[in-house]
Amino acid sequence: MEALYGMTDDQRAILETVRKFAQEFVAPRVAALDANKDPLDCFSWEIIEKSHELGIRTMTLEEQWGGLGLDSLTTAMVVEELGKVDLGTSVVLAQTFKIAQIMQLALNEEQKQRVLPVFANDPRGVLAIGMTEPGNGSDKHMSFPVPFATSAERVEGGWRVNGMKHFISNGNRASWYMVMVQTDRKKTMQDGATCFLIERGHPGFTIGRVHDKMGERLANNAELVFQDCFIPDANVVGKLGESNAVFANFSPMSNAYAGASVLGVATALYNKSVEWAQLRVQGGKPIIEHDGIRAQLGEMRMLIDASRAYVHRAAYLADHRELGWDATLGMLPKAMAAQAAWKIATWTLEIHGGYGYMKEFGVEKLVRDAAAFLHSDGVNRTLFLKAAKSMFRI
Repeated sequence: MEALYGMTDDQRAILETVRKFAQEFVAPRVAALDANKDPLDCFSWEIIEKSHELGIRTMTLEEQWGGLGLDSLTTAMVVEELGKVDLGTSVVLAQTFKIAQIMQLALNEEQKQRVLPVFANDPRGVLAIGMTEPGNGSDKHMSFPVPFATSAERVEGGWRVNGMKHFISNGNRASWYMVMVQTDRKKTMQDGATCFLIERGHPGFTIGRVHDKMGERLANNAELVFQDCFIPDANVVGKLGESNAVFANFSPMSNAYAGASVLGVATALYNKSVEWAQLRVQGGKPIIEHDGIRAQLGEMRMLIDASRAYVHRAAYLADHRELGWDATLGMLPKAMAAQAAWKIATWTLEIHGGYGYMKEFGVEKLVRDAAAFLHSDGVNRTLFLKAAKSMFRI
C-alpha cells in the first residue's frame, strides 16, 4: 500500500496532472457555476472535455481501450484531489471512473466491443448507475424483502420496462447507464432484479426532473423515466435476477471513491481554517496562537489523516481482496470521511466567525458540499447497520 507511506513516481505524475487541471482549469469556474440558479447551468461540458483532452476522463479504462488502467487506490487519490477544488466535479468523474471499471469486468465481450470504444472516444462521455427510486433508497442497502418499483415484463426478444429512478448522479448527462430493474416481481431486489445496459436516447427512456440541490451543484442528479421501454436480451448484464451480484462483485471500490470525494472537501475546509487562523487577529494576536484554535486544527488534521488511511486501505483491498478484504470496507470508510468532513465544516464556520457565513469567503459552499455525503452513496446510519449485519450475521 505505497500511498500510505509514500507515492510511486507514476502516482506523483498522475496527481500532478490532475492537480494542475483542478487548480488552473476547474477552480476559476467553480464559484460562477455553483451560483447559477438553474441546476442545468451548474454543469460544465467544458470541464469534461478538458478532462478528456488531458486523459483524465478515461484513466480507469485499460490500455487496450485507450486508458491508463488505473488501480482503485490511485483512482481514490485522483478523486480526492478533484474534491479539494470542487465536490461536483469530483463526483461526475468518480462515477465515470467507477462505472468504467465495472463495465470492463461485468460486460460480456460483445457488450464491451459495442460500448467501450464509443465511450473512450467521446469527449463528453460520462456514465451513470440507476438504483435509487422515489419509494426506496435504503431498502437496497438493508436487504429488506421488497422489490424495485421499476420492473420489466418479458416480451419476445427482451423486456418491456416501466418505472422511474431518481437522485441519479450524471442522470441527465450520461451516455450509457447500468440500471437495476425488477424482472421477478415475486422476489426481492436482492434476488429478483436484473442489470440492464442502456444508451442515452433509447426509445422509451427519457430524463425527468433535474434535482435542485443544496450543494455539490456542479454535478447534476436527475430522474430516469421508463415508459414501455423495450430493452433487448443483448443488453442484459450478467445473469437474470443477479444485478445485486454484478455490483457486489465488481464495485467494491465504490464506497472508497465516495469517501475520497468528501475527504477532498474536508481538506479544503481545513486549509481555509489554517489560512484564516494565521491571518485573523483577535485578542491582540493571530488566533492560531490561541491554544483552543491550535488544538482544534490538530484534531481536524487527525480526522483527515485517519479517514484517508481508511479510504486508502479500502481502495487497495478492493483490488486485492485476497489480502484481507471484508464487507465493512465497502460501507464504513465513506461514513467515517463524511462524518469527519461535517465536523470539520462546523469547526471551520466557528473559526471564521461571521466571515464564514458570508459567501465571498468560500466557506459557505464547502459547508453545503460537506453535507452531501451524510446520505449520498448510502445514508450513514444505514451503512452502519449494514456493516453491523455483516459483522454479526443478525
